[in-house]
Amino acid sequence: MPRPQVLERVKEAEAEADEIVADAEREADEIVAEAREEAAEIRRQAEEEASALAEERLAEARAEIEARRDELLAEGEREQEALTEQADDRIEDVIEHVIDLFEEAVHAQA
Repeated sequence: MPRPQVLERVKEAEAEADEIVADAEREADEIVAEAREEAAEIRRQAEEEASALAEERLAEARAEIEARRDELLAEGEREQEALTEQADDRIEDVIEHVIDLFEEAVHAQA
């Protein structure tokens, strides 16, 4: 094969190699870009799931707090009713005691 033809084939091979490298670099860039987009999407989905889970846990905590508050209020109302009953039961005793004190004071003055 004559030398000019060999040089021409070498140049063609180099051009083809350059094109293959350029195509590979473009493909690598596309793969990296797609990977970045996929990673961003995965991150976005993870953030949404984490936010939803946090909201769910917050709602559960609020429900637990509300239930505990209701229990405490009910317990306080029961205690109040018991104290009111005790006070009502003692009213007659207190009235009698006050009358006795009043009568003693009246007799002491006479």
